[in-house]
Amino acid sequence: MTATDPALTALAQGWCALSLLHGKIDAHIERALQSGHDLSVREYSLLDVLSRQHSGPGGHLQMKQVADAVVLSQSATTRLVTRLEDRGLLTRYLCDTDRRGIYTDVTESGLALLADARPTNDRALREALDEAAENPQLAPLVSTVEALNVSA
Repeated sequence: MTATDPALTALAQGWCALSLLHGKIDAHIERALQSGHDLSVREYSLLDVLSRQHSGPGGHLQMKQVADAVVLSQSATTRLVTRLEDRGLLTRYLCDTDRRGIYTDVTESGLALLADARPTNDRALREALDEAAENPQLAPLVSTVEALNVSA
């Protein structure tokens, strides 16, 4: 294949469209969460992921699993956890079975903020997708996102 190969050009254009859609959605949700709840998209995502943990076997996530779930490096995730812990939204504790392991739980205050912010997040996501669907370049991607049924 050459640099001007039509298949590569189409692939690059598709990637650019996907990146554009992600950027538009992320920015729209960021504005809504910041203005309504003083939360960033990453903070909301972290609270959401951690709120889904449970006390059963395998129910608590290790920091690497959390980092993967919120698409951040482990060091960035640790800094984010620290910021939310400083705000009283998260708490950390040592794992009972592995003293090297540190778990993070959402506090009652964090759960309340998450519950308050969830409708804002959902509404902003819907608005961003509706707006993007009006762009002929992004409309097929919006349809694909809407058709996904991904279980976490």
